[in-house]
Amino acid sequence: MSELRIDALLPGEMARRAEYIGVRKAEASVLRMFALALLAGAFIALGAVFATTVATGASGVLPFGVAKLLVGLVFCLGLVLVIVGGAELFTGNNLIVMAWASGKVTTRALLRNWGIVYVGNFVGSIATVILVFMSQQYTFGGGGIGKTALSIANGKVALGFGQAVALGVLCNALVCLAVWLTFSARSTVDKIAAIIFPITAFVAAGFEHSVANMYFIPIGLVIKTFDPAFAAGTGLDLSGLTWSAFFVNNLLPVTIGNILGGSIFVAAIYWAIFLRNSEDK
Repeated sequence: MSELRIDALLPGEMARRAEYIGVRKAEASVLRMFALALLAGAFIALGAVFATTVATGASGVLPFGVAKLLVGLVFCLGLVLVIVGGAELFTGNNLIVMAWASGKVTTRALLRNWGIVYVGNFVGSIATVILVFMSQQYTFGGGGIGKTALSIANGKVALGFGQAVALGVLCNALVCLAVWLTFSARSTVDKIAAIIFPITAFVAAGFEHSVANMYFIPIGLVIKTFDPAFAAGTGLDLSGLTWSAFFVNNLLPVTIGNILGGSIFVAAIYWAIFLRNSEDK
């Protein structure tokens, strides 16, 4: 009987595991891929709901860094659900580049996965936005949660294009590092522990995640559009919070940054170190 290994995988083994998982993801059927992407969009949105709720009332009560730390910690729910529950997240799937660089995944298969998963993440996020709005959860805390949601959305669409790209690069470097670390795990607890610090760091630092923003900004837009009295009552200047600003000022540059951060600064580097000259290639 072979000996049961309970120690974590070493980086070289992690690289081969990442390559194998990348091939499996790229070869999945369209229906399976899209369904799992819907789940991931909803899972990340649930993490965003949790984060928005915890952020409410923290400003001015807790020191800035402590408040951000708590928000980042609870946002980890999203990636924990994705990794442990099983789902397809666009930002994490940037690691498929490792299998692509080894010639085990074609460019067409890579782009097919990214395209289907991105759309699925968006649909899952928007479905969660609609459900949360219908629940009127944004009115809880004396309307504080809704004001926080509007403030977050407003701040995100006000970013400059280059700034949003840079924040996206930094964000997905950490997200893909979190996913990369889970490849070393041999238990559920290992996976959760690997996720917590990188994800908490990106949220606390204010970096930008395209899929999270598919919830954070649309929930603000939906509140502004379908409950204008509530939005006006917050006293916030929401003139810049529009659908065009969401797509052009935030989602486009952040997505570009996420791709660069995950594909180049994590996937390509680890491929070059552990797989470029691999005899198993």
